[in-house]
Amino acid sequence: MLKTIVPPIKSQGIKTKLVPWINDIVLSSGASLHCRWIEPFFGTGVVGLNSPIEGSHIVGDTNPHIINFYRSIQSGEITPLSMRQYLEKESRLLSESTDNGYAHFRMVRDRFNVEHNPYDFIFLSRAGFNGLMRFNRKGDWNVPFCKKKNRFTPAYITKICNQIKATSRIINQKDWYFNNVSFIETIKQAEKGDIIYCDPPYYGRSTDYYNGWTEKDEIALYEALSRTPAYFILSTWHHNDFRNNEMIELLWNRFNITTKDHFYHNGGNLENRHSVVEAIVFNFEQQERLAIRDTNQLELFAEI
Repeated sequence: MLKTIVPPIKSQGIKTKLVPWINDIVLSSGASLHCRWIEPFFGTGVVGLNSPIEGSHIVGDTNPHIINFYRSIQSGEITPLSMRQYLEKESRLLSESTDNGYAHFRMVRDRFNVEHNPYDFIFLSRAGFNGLMRFNRKGDWNVPFCKKKNRFTPAYITKICNQIKATSRIINQKDWYFNNVSFIETIKQAEKGDIIYCDPPYYGRSTDYYNGWTEKDEIALYEALSRTPAYFILSTWHHNDFRNNEMIELLWNRFNITTKDHFYHNGGNLENRHSVVEAIVFNFEQQERLAIRDTNQLELFAEI
């Protein structure tokens, strides 16, 4: 198996360690590897960027900054070199700023909230507290500064630039379409044979989603996925040491569900730093398949 591609956007609850598990379920769906990948909650992009599907990718998110960032990579506006030059400059200004860099962080934050520059978006996602991506009701960045000295070391900047390089290679190899629309609009585009992957905010847990997430949203998602002719896979949480996800019993139990223990190392409160039983909900009978991934592609070579 290839190493999982980690995207340049950092956010709480990223699915990096769960990608192999999700991909195993994708491969067991019976969908063609040349079908379309539909992703209504793109977020950091880690699942979509590592998808085994070879067809076009139609992704959406209501957070305009995420979509703007990926479009900027796709268009060539953001390159590994341009990001390196930007981060080296901002790192220097951060180290020269008063209050251990807080003054410069505030300046970048205020600039971003006016100009919405995708470079500043990456800076804030990396310089903010605990990997959070949070916005206030006005849509302004609302995450406190992480007071870690030498935040943007040369090695750290190189790591981000390498992530941009890998991301650029993926989204320019296939047909990728990035849309700043609601999840309903993205799901409506799905047809029979497509794969929909949904990673919505986890209902009942602290979330940094751009527009928040309510019971009404969860029900709307359930109704949309219940009607779709496509295969769908939904990531959610099943339970933790404190409580159960009531939406499993209320909505999702009519579909197939598989679970896995997962530990989140970051979170805004103690509850979100404990082990969580992750759930994947899907609307198909799994098929046993044997798959090999070489350096260029994931190749299905036998069906058991």
